[in-house]
Amino acid sequence: MNAYPLFIINVEAAIYNRGKWLIISRSEQESHAGGLLSLVGGKVEYSEIELDVLENALKREVMEEVGIVVNNPVYIYSNYFTFDSDKHVVNIVFACSYQEENERPIINSEEEIDEIQWMSSEEINQNSKAPIHLKESIQRCEDRMFCI
Repeated sequence: MNAYPLFIINVEAAIYNRGKWLIISRSEQESHAGGLLSLVGGKVEYSEIELDVLENALKREVMEEVGIVVNNPVYIYSNYFTFDSDKHVVNIVFACSYQEENERPIINSEEEIDEIQWMSSEEINQNSKAPIHLKESIQRCEDRMFCI
């Protein structure tokens, strides 16, 4: 018997534009982190067995949730968490850019997102609804000097 749990693989997009990061307010109805600020992202689905599976899942999730196409995803870091005491998640953060002149983010998934906003790092760090892992993700992106 395997002593290790099966993992959910989650991807998140740190989307940067004009000195600000695209941040969502998770829906209050979400069972995990409802009402908190977050990067856009979601689970890798089983059907995505192909090359660049993480990058393709990231692009799909961003399109499904906020309706924009992201470019050039760059791996930043990964972390691990559990929720509902038995769901083990490996979370992978990518920094991305997007073509602003072609599209603007919109809420495509009202069951998952209450609000979309562009926030500076300072605004994120000062917001009481910004969890420590979001602040860590933004800091790591800035440390890598991506798009800055």
